[in-house]
Amino acid sequence: MALNMTRRQFLISIGVALFALLLGVLSSRYLSQFGFSRDPVVTEVFKKEWFSPNQTKLDTQEWGGKVLILNFWATWCPPCVEEMPVLDQIQKEFGQQKLLIVGIGIDSPSNIRQFLEKTPISYPVALGGLEGSQIAKSLGNAQGGLPFTVVISPSGKIQGRKLGKISEDELRSFIKQAN
Repeated sequence: MALNMTRRQFLISIGVALFALLLGVLSSRYLSQFGFSRDPVVTEVFKKEWFSPNQTKLDTQEWGGKVLILNFWATWCPPCVEEMPVLDQIQKEFGQQKLLIVGIGIDSPSNIRQFLEKTPISYPVALGGLEGSQIAKSLGNAQGGLPFTVVISPSGKIQGRKLGKISEDELRSFIKQAN
């Protein structure tokens, strides 16, 4: 009789453990999907109201659930402009695979609009202004230099940062880590 009780307790323990494992997996997917596992500073990025150079409000909810690359730049910054073709190429290549690059312009709306008329890109641009510089600092850009790139995983965790011009190889490596 004691042996049967031990076997039953063992089977119940296994069942409870499997249920807990299943519950953990499902809840982590739920938390990740709805942003509850995000770094607090990333949560602030999603809470901010971002606008395009044409003053259209951008929907940050569309930024979630994918690899998000935030690239802080300015029209007057030569390395920023030099890295844009690589960012554009990566967006075109990976855009259908849950990746989004967002350029955060640290410049006046008119300068950004004029620049984009001459240099069209395939990824969205948000106006950052002085507040954008503060957000870049909170994301790890203590020096306040440009360009500054932050790679965020689909679950909202910062996977990489780069101050200065980012190379294609560095960008691909960050994307691989974030997936």
